[in-house]
Amino acid sequence: MQVKPVVPLSFFDPRVDLQGGALQGSVELTGGFGFGMQVRHGFTRMLSLETGIHQIRRNYRWTLENDTVPLDGNGRIRYVGYEIPVLLLVYIRLGERSWMNTALGASLDMYPSDAITNTNDARAYLFRRDWLQVGAVGNIGFEYRTERSGYFYIGATYHRAFDDMAVAELTYFDANSVGHAITKGLSGSYLTVDLRYFFHEDPQRRAERRQRRGKGN
Repeated sequence: MQVKPVVPLSFFDPRVDLQGGALQGSVELTGGFGFGMQVRHGFTRMLSLETGIHQIRRNYRWTLENDTVPLDGNGRIRYVGYEIPVLLLVYIRLGERSWMNTALGASLDMYPSDAITNTNDARAYLFRRDWLQVGAVGNIGFEYRTERSGYFYIGATYHRAFDDMAVAELTYFDANSVGHAITKGLSGSYLTVDLRYFFHEDPQRRAERRQRRGKGN
């Protein structure tokens, strides 16, 4: 099992500024939360393959101003996606039960729908670019392994989207027109702190599997 809060660091450009005519606004990542299931298959004591399925919720704060009329539109909007990562892990043993690992791989990112929120005279709309995209994933972390209680893990992951996740559109409405909008691409890249728990595997079954591998060699 895995949970991973999203960390909006300024180094990774979480804010997008939009401007057009008298309108100017911004959409900024303020955090988020991911959770899901992870499966790990070990090839050797130092090398494993990891995959799973996760839901990721990105939270944004948006603002919109108009230079010619009084307007101070702002609000919050959430964008939900799903991910299927495939990573290759390399382990380094630190102690009797402690390990460090680093991983690199790719992720299939899926976006089921758009997102929208309204105020009295403004609207924020996130249009998905494609329902399926590809991103790169890098991870580093530490885990503590026990024989009977499973593995406990803490680490960090950077998810880099290859293309814009969505198009952010901020719209101003007034009594004399349908609306004036400004748009800009919105990246899906983010950084998370990862907390994982790997369920206990029966030592006897693990030993039998190792014996079968040895016979195969």
